[in-house]
Amino acid sequence: MTDTEVSYVDSPARPLVELTGGPPPGAAELESREIGAWFGDRLVLEGVSLRMPAKEVTALIGPSGCGKSTFLRILNRMHELVPSASLTGEVLLDGKDIYADGTRPQQVRLRIGMVFQKPNPFPAMSIRDNVLAGLKLAGVKCGDKDALVEQSLERAGLWREVRDRLSSPGGALSGGQQQRLCIARSLAVQPNVLLMDEPCSALDPTSTRRIEQTIAEIGHEVTVVIVTHNMQQAQRVSDHCAFFLAAENEPGRVIEHGPTDTIFTAPSDERTYDYVNGRFG
Repeated sequence: MTDTEVSYVDSPARPLVELTGGPPPGAAELESREIGAWFGDRLVLEGVSLRMPAKEVTALIGPSGCGKSTFLRILNRMHELVPSASLTGEVLLDGKDIYADGTRPQQVRLRIGMVFQKPNPFPAMSIRDNVLAGLKLAGVKCGDKDALVEQSLERAGLWREVRDRLSSPGGALSGGQQQRLCIARSLAVQPNVLLMDEPCSALDPTSTRRIEQTIAEIGHEVTVVIVTHNMQQAQRVSDHCAFFLAAENEPGRVIEHGPTDTIFTAPSDERTYDYVNGRFG
């Protein structure tokens, strides 16, 4: 991981609060194999094969419209929520296809959480209840909810700011705090993978820094896949990068992927070099 501009200090991981009915413990590897995706008869992704290692951060980079966010949604079966959507290929979570017959989307999304571009806490619900909301929706039980709330907010870098007002509405927080509350809500169910779709795009530099620090810390416990248009952010937070690109009237493809240092300093494809150096996009 490259610590350009910002230096992060790892904090020792504590044992997670015990849950009943949640995902199996620990980070999991994700891998896509020859993914093709359509909206109606329009092919938007083709031949996307990508390995996202466990306990590491993978950044998806590339210009707008090249299929990064679509690919992210495919990774936890949100793509299929669009009525006209279809896909081919496989997505393997620790070697098992999440689209296999008999695999319930709800169980997949319990193991593979998602943080969206725009913060979406339940505005009238308290901070505490926001953190616990995912457990109720997923049918996960916890014997010590207070400890889980504290731990989840700590992992999201928000505990110190809100510990004295847990009964206040989540909607009263600032934009950056709301995003970290959403991260805490996702972490509360202890997923194996956390997907993040441009989580800092609407935030100020201070909030962005805090969320990047959270990513750096949880990346040792959870597999993280993040979409970002910020090249400096990709360098700061990720271990691996995948560069997506779509030619005019052509579907998006992965042009190149590999260790972040390699992608930014010695890419094998000239288009990757041009993109990471700001020549287009």
